Amino acid sequence: MEVGPLSRMLVAYLSGHEQVKATVDYVLEKLEVPITALFSTLGRTGARCVETVVVAQKLPEMIMELAGNIKKNDTQICSNDMWDPKTWPREAQGVGWHEAPRGALSHWIGIKDQKIANYQCVVPSTWNGSPRDENGKRGPYEEALIGTPVANIEEPLEILRTIHSFDPCMACAVHVLDAEGKPVTKIKIV
Repeated sequence: MEVGPLSRMLVAYLSGHEQVKATVDYVLEKLEVPITALFSTLGRTGARCVETVVVAQKLPEMIMELAGNIKKNDTQICSNDMWDPKTWPREAQGVGWHEAPRGALSHWIGIKDQKIANYQCVVPSTWNGSPRDENGKRGPYEEALIGTPVANIEEPLEILRTIHSFDPCMACAVHVLDAEGKPVTKIKIV
């Protein structure tokens, strides 16, 4: 399952979000490509741009809302009670989900004796870089690379561009193997 700007823009587009639909349609018309072109390296990068435009268009409204709150003396942005250790339970488990710029992000925590006993962060790159599942369904990186033409097998820039279009939060390495499984080239970008 792919997460990130392309996923968000497709959901918004198909849900009829006016700004997203208008912006995506404008881009597709200018590029003279069908909506299926979104399922590509260009589409993933374009979705990031579309999202930026939509957010930028929304900013004046958000700034006015913030200014209105400040005028009403509403400046509280959090509940400080939650940060007082005296209010914390001795044992607890929790999870927090957030849709970060790169995609779905979750934090999982277990507390025992008021100390962190277990912590796990599942980042967008975990979803997008996932391997095939138990049914053989390819992960997003692998799926995106299927059919990608490579002009120079010694310098597989197309593969790097495709993986980078997911904006991975890790070092990126590409290993190109020939039909017999022997290494042709190895590129590591940090």
